[in-house]
Amino acid sequence: MEERTAGTSSSGGSRTGRNLPAAIAVGLVLGALVLGTLYTVKELFLVVVVAAVGVGVMELSKAFATRDIKVPVVPALAGLVAMQAAAYWLGASWLLAAFAVFAFVLLIWRMFTAGTEGFVRDASASVFILFYPALLSTFVALLLKAPDGDHRVLVFIAITVASDTGGYAAGVLFGRHPMTAISPRKTWEGFAGSLVACTVVGAWLVTWLLGGEIWQGALIGALAAPLATLGDLVESIIKRDLGIKDLGTILPGHGGLMDRLDSLVTTLVPVWVLMTLFL
Repeated sequence: MEERTAGTSSSGGSRTGRNLPAAIAVGLVLGALVLGTLYTVKELFLVVVVAAVGVGVMELSKAFATRDIKVPVVPALAGLVAMQAAAYWLGASWLLAAFAVFAFVLLIWRMFTAGTEGFVRDASASVFILFYPALLSTFVALLLKAPDGDHRVLVFIAITVASDTGGYAAGVLFGRHPMTAISPRKTWEGFAGSLVACTVVGAWLVTWLLGGEIWQGALIGALAAPLATLGDLVESIIKRDLGIKDLGTILPGHGGLMDRLDSLVTTLVPVWVLMTLFL
């Protein structure tokens, strides 16, 4: 999520350039869907994850197509499903094996469906999408399979949402100094808000829900903040390189699903590592 610096305005219905009521409504619906599935049937939550990331894969594939980059969507989606299932039911080793198999499948699929011209370009983009967001997202299944997996996933999501929310609020209220030309609307003040929010939420929820130490939760949150910011920047540079404003429009007030997934997938693996070590 990007924040505008303080004092700016636009025609989007708020000084931040977003349709804020629509964004809040969509956020509440998504939150209810996540909680309703996460704390009832874990496998149903996994279906929601696969559906959301699958849309993200299609958004990226469509965006790449604007530059005549051909990504075979069918095997990429099949790889996503296979990797999520492998991670949840079989473990990390099988997840890695599934990724290797479907990376090779993508190369073969592209080789026999679109000729030789542009093969390296298309194959590179295809494996990139199989990694980001597909492979990165499968670590949520590794979090979920733990006995307290529902709590672990909730803590991970809450920390990442805190990064977006804290950064957005601090950027709007205090933002003056842009971080990078990649995303001029992202400010150092916003990053500071993200860091504080993540650290506080991490310390709180890791001790409350997972029985960990305060310093462990604070460390997880403090690590999540820069990673979530980098996730936003990765998506921003992809859009700048492709010359497009948004990867999708499926979520009113938010854009595409990748606009919601960008910080989640880049935060997920390190959070999983720390939770595995600490808990």
